[in-house]
Amino acid sequence: MRFLIFVVLMLGVTGIACAQMTDAQVIEAVKSAQAQGKSQDEIILMLSQKGVTKEQVLRIKENYERENSGKQGGLTQENRERIETISLENRDVVLVTEGNKNSIFGRNLFSNKNLTFEPSLNIPTPENYVLGPGDEVIIDIWGNSEATVRQVISPEGSINVSNIGPIYLNGKRIQEASSYLKTMFSRIYSDLASENPSTFLKVSLGQIRSIQVNVMGEIVMPGTYMLPSLATVFHALYAAGGVNNVGTLRDVVLYRNGKAFKHVDVYDYIMNGNNSFDITLQDGDLINVGTYEKIVTVAGKVKRPMRYEMKGEESLSKLLEYAGGFTSDAYKKNVNVSRKGDSEFQIYTVNNEDFVDFTLADGDSVMIDPIISRYENRVSVTGAVYRPGNYAINNSIKTVKDLINVVEGPREDAFLNRTILYREKEDLSQEMLAVDLGKLLRGEIDDIPLKKNDRLYVPSATELRGDYVIDILGEVKNPRKYPFVDNMTLEDAVLQAGGLLESASMVRVDVSRRIKAPNSTEEAPVEAELFTFALKDGLVVEGDPGFILEPFDEIKVRRSPGYSEQQNVVVRGEVLYPGVYAKRSSNDRLSDLVKRAGGVTSKAYVKGARLLRRMNADELERVKSAMQLAKYSRRDSVVIDSMSFEQVYYVGIDLKDALENPGGESDLILREGDVLQVSNYVNTVKISGAVMYPNAVTYFKKMKYKDYIENAGGYSVDAKKRKAYVLYPNGTLAVCKGNRTKIEPGSEIIVPLKSVNKNRMGLLEILSLASSTTSIAAMVTAILNNTK
Repeated sequence: MRFLIFVVLMLGVTGIACAQMTDAQVIEAVKSAQAQGKSQDEIILMLSQKGVTKEQVLRIKENYERENSGKQGGLTQENRERIETISLENRDVVLVTEGNKNSIFGRNLFSNKNLTFEPSLNIPTPENYVLGPGDEVIIDIWGNSEATVRQVISPEGSINVSNIGPIYLNGKRIQEASSYLKTMFSRIYSDLASENPSTFLKVSLGQIRSIQVNVMGEIVMPGTYMLPSLATVFHALYAAGGVNNVGTLRDVVLYRNGKAFKHVDVYDYIMNGNNSFDITLQDGDLINVGTYEKIVTVAGKVKRPMRYEMKGEESLSKLLEYAGGFTSDAYKKNVNVSRKGDSEFQIYTVNNEDFVDFTLADGDSVMIDPIISRYENRVSVTGAVYRPGNYAINNSIKTVKDLINVVEGPREDAFLNRTILYREKEDLSQEMLAVDLGKLLRGEIDDIPLKKNDRLYVPSATELRGDYVIDILGEVKNPRKYPFVDNMTLEDAVLQAGGLLESASMVRVDVSRRIKAPNSTEEAPVEAELFTFALKDGLVVEGDPGFILEPFDEIKVRRSPGYSEQQNVVVRGEVLYPGVYAKRSSNDRLSDLVKRAGGVTSKAYVKGARLLRRMNADELERVKSAMQLAKYSRRDSVVIDSMSFEQVYYVGIDLKDALENPGGESDLILREGDVLQVSNYVNTVKISGAVMYPNAVTYFKKMKYKDYIENAGGYSVDAKKRKAYVLYPNGTLAVCKGNRTKIEPGSEIIVPLKSVNKNRMGLLEILSLASSTTSIAAMVTAILNNTK
């Protein structure tokens, strides 16, 4: 219900005019939003957007009060409800920002929804509880007689019991009321007051009354509150929203009967758990929160850096106690305190022995610095020792020899003739001392005392000479560089590389060696030493059998000139035995392949046979080079970048002539991966490109070039008639020369479009050129010539 009052204030500011939600919907919306953990600002914004008004919230509040009137006791929302003493003019007090409260230690104590300070009602009736009007008294009688009387103390302070009459209990403690009631009830139950009673009486509380408490001063929501009679000072502060941004937590005053009854220090409760001053409130009590006396900031290396409220003569030592003490890396010998003077800031450096006596002032800022990020007694050793690392200068480590003994001596590969000791001079600059560690360990020279931050480096002889490798290339399983080891032979290197491949030559293994002349004063007449060996079963059979490799030797295992892997070609289509065939020799031709495939079938259209060839490495490289050169020509390089070449291309062939004249010019020599496609007879001619109706028509021997063009509707407006060409089924092409043009079954007549750039070759021209040549290099050359 307290939240609804807050909503009243906020909606009074927003001034929303129309209500579009029912009262029940408003209540459910607020409950749902609170359950979702939404803030008050978010809930108010939601309600205002849905048209909830101040008047509607007041109506809900009044209905709630009416329904709950007459209900007393337990800690309900009604008990928390603030009586309407806050006017809209006071709404600025409500709008204290959460950040200001949280920034000062303890300010958020009374705004924490998980810490309400609500009194527990599930406890035995306190013996010192003072009864008053509104308390429900339960009187249980058992023994020879049994009865239960439940009465609410009237405003006059009494209960009315049958056969007894009014019994005044107002102001009596439970213990006093129990004795008094036993006396009064003995009028009915005579043995209650006997020496050996057989009837017994017990008094307890049922529903407790509500009390009215005023919370005033520097509080978030000052006013009058109805609280349960078991409520304490902390509960009242929580109900009022806690102190505002200038309120004090160190001296909250409880007034009773017009006099200061108790001074409450919230920090004493937070830091020490002392709740002796959190006494039970009485009806009419007044809680007054004054302004703070001192706010001091502590930052840096403390466990809880923030702002703290100090009072009286509290010292720097007390502030550090509130802040949880120093962190482990704090500089504890002294701290700096910044203080606002009359006209300028002042700074105080306070030594640790003066922390207790240094009194803080309002606005002081205390900075706890970290310790210096360096060591006062560290030395280190790196390099060729067994236990490199950092060590302390102490009674057992005072000299270089002591340090070497602690790290269990130098390694076997240590270069002892010259170790380096890096030392920090007094001005923090570095100097380097050369130490003959071998002589020092043997006692031939004086030991060297260590100083803080000394760094001893023991070089490794192996590391000084660099990474020695050998390189084995060629026909071995794992050709690469391998670490060099002393006494490595040629056979060892071959074994380390996984052995020889099947293609390796046994009669030619070459070794090249660097020329090493460290004392030379002129150029060497040769650039490398060369050695040649023959192998058998991985062993040297020709050459120096005791040949020892040296660092950076390069071994080349040559490929046997007589070794050859199978090279396959493919024939498809109208042959008797299509499939994959291995070449017998490097001079196998088209006619040889067709012959081995059983010849062509009766359905074969030999004139339409074509050959698909894959580019070899040399052709691919020439294409890439040509395209790269074209990019830097005077023409647009973007076009060149956008062109892509497949790694396979068609080669125009004349299979009929090749079969009739084996070994002739038309009988092309085959290459690995070639695919010969022998198609069946196709009796159509295709017309495409810049014609009105591109299509395919039946081939007639008597039809001429112009007849086929007319069958396609004639030329289009942008046709380049003089550049039309015929693409034959075998992959060759010819430029059209009117009716003299030879048309064969399966051909395609292509009429290109007029190009905007006359100097640039069109795509169709490029394709036609690619189809009419057996060399991809010729095509690229033509492209480059057109882009110049």
